[in-house]
Amino acid sequence: MADFDPDLFEDKYANYFPELQQAYKNAFNRMNDRYDSGLVHAIDQQVLNESEPFYEGDGEFRIDLPDDPYDRLSGVVVEEDQFEEVLEIHVDEIESELERVFGFA
Repeated sequence: MADFDPDLFEDKYANYFPELQQAYKNAFNRMNDRYDSGLVHAIDQQVLNESEPFYEGDGEFRIDLPDDPYDRLSGVVVEEDQFEEVLEIHVDEIESELERVFGFA
């Protein structure tokens, strides 16, 4: 766990890259164990690769997604409502992992 400084998180990739990688990896592994691996991989590689984590304050993080995430998906066949559900759970997992990695949870 790194000592977290909200000001340093403004330049998160320079200051907290290993912690960000760990949080995303932990969330991915948990999702891959519970959901269709093809869908989880597609979400990871085609949507979350363009996501942006932000610190909201009070130990909470948020993940901004690229526009039209469903339209970015290729190589898997999934109904949009199922995709949205799995994506939402995956984002929640990442946010929880960020809180854990940075010592808020």
